Amino acid sequence: MTDTSLPAASRIAVELVPRSRSALNAELEAVRALGGVQTVNIPDLLRYSMRSWQGCAVAREHFAHPIPHIRAIDIDPRRPLPMADAIDAAGLTEVLVIEGDPPADMGHRTYPVTSLEIIRKFRREMPHVTVWAGLDPYRQSFARERDYAEAKLEAGAVGLFTQPFFDVRMLEVWSELLPDAQVFWGATSVTSESSLSYWQNRNKAVFPKGFQPTLDWNRQFARELLAFARATGSHAYFMPVRVSVESYLSGVLTGE
Repeated sequence: MTDTSLPAASRIAVELVPRSRSALNAELEAVRALGGVQTVNIPDLLRYSMRSWQGCAVAREHFAHPIPHIRAIDIDPRRPLPMADAIDAAGLTEVLVIEGDPPADMGHRTYPVTSLEIIRKFRREMPHVTVWAGLDPYRQSFARERDYAEAKLEAGAVGLFTQPFFDVRMLEVWSELLPDAQVFWGATSVTSESSLSYWQNRNKAVFPKGFQPTLDWNRQFARELLAFARATGSHAYFMPVRVSVESYLSGVLTGE
C-alpha cells in the first residue's frame, strides 16, 4: 500500500540500492516500519540490471514520491530523455540529477555533458517533474562548489542532495553558504577502518577528531544531523552502507 500522506516540513529520505526486486521490496518494508520516512532515493548503479527509475516503480508501491538518481553523462543531449516514458508510466514526480562516475564497462556509452545541461533538459522536456541536484562538499573549494550549486539552482533544480557529512560544524558552514536553498543533508554509515580509509582517500571526506567507525557513533551523528535539519527547516538524507536499515536508523528517526 502506498503512503500518500503529505511530506512534513522537514523530509527524511533513505537511499536504497536496487540489487533485485525482492531485496528492494524487503528493504522498502523495513524503511516503512521505521516510521517518519517520507521518501526513498534509488541510485542508478550500472552493476545492477535494475535502473533507478525501475527501482522507483517498485518503490511507488510503498512511498508516494520515490526519487530516482539520473546519471547526466549517460544522456545524449541531442535526443529526447530516454527514461521519460518510464518515469511518467511509474507516476514519478521527482528526480535527482548527478554527474555520474565513468563506467567500469568501456562499452557503456557516455556523453561529455554536465549536470547543468541535463537539469535544463529535464526542465524543458519534463516540466512537470521536480528536479534536484547534487552537492559534494569535498571535491573542490568551498567557493567553487557553492558557485556550482548555485548554477544548478539557476538551471532549474529546486534544491540539493549532499554527499555524506560527518561533522555538524561542516553542516553549519554549508548552511551559511547556501542560506536560501532547500537541502537534504546527507549522512552514511562508516563502520570499519577500511570504509573510513575509502572515504578519506577516495572521496576526500572530512572527519572530526573524535570520529569512531562504530555503529553507535554513526547512529548518534544521524540523530544530530536530523536535529540540525529540523532546526533549520531543511531535510535529512540517510545512506546505510554495509549495515541494515534497521540497525542504522531504528529509534533514531522517532527520537527513541
